[in-house]
Amino acid sequence: MTDSSTPCSRKLPERRRFLRGATAFIVVGSLAIRATPARAAEAEIRTASIDAGDEQFVLNADIAAELTPLLADVVSRGVALFFVTEFELRSPRWYWLDEEVVSKTVTYRLSYQSLTRQYRLTTGTLHQNFSTAEEAMRTMLRIRNWSVAERSALRIGRSYNAALRFRLDVTELPKPLQVSAFGRKDWNLGTDWYRWTFVAREAK
Repeated sequence: MTDSSTPCSRKLPERRRFLRGATAFIVVGSLAIRATPARAAEAEIRTASIDAGDEQFVLNADIAAELTPLLADVVSRGVALFFVTEFELRSPRWYWLDEEVVSKTVTYRLSYQSLTRQYRLTTGTLHQNFSTAEEAMRTMLRIRNWSVAERSALRIGRSYNAALRFRLDVTELPKPLQVSAFGRKDWNLGTDWYRWTFVAREAK
């Protein structure tokens, strides 16, 4: 009994300090958010295309977006922001709803490392460090050679309906910030669905 209770008792003060610090941060952050003038977060997909490779169909796209002053402030205070790029490919059917052929997402985590004073962009197990949030955003918004479908999954010569969008995932924010973000334009960073028709062709 003594052995099991001693480490736990030592951790309690550390946990209390962490909770106090976290609570103070949330309160201060919420006050800063309410005091920040709202500015709509605009974003758009400028170009998007699907190209045939030797074994895969790959997506290339350029997205225009930037952090609002509020989002830039939030991430600089240590709150990670999660962004999602979503892609869909459907085969049209005249007799029924379109058939979903491909549905893919990639999630990016943008965070600030206070010790190194750098911004880190993470996707899966990979990460890159940047001096500014703007540099990290530019890398995230320039999509190159994203594998979206196996060659065998599509029929050569057939038309498909492609759709792409990019958005901030507000559900990944801490709960108090999710409440603050509800209905605010300066949190609504995302594009509309960008849609186009794609014809599967052989690799050049």
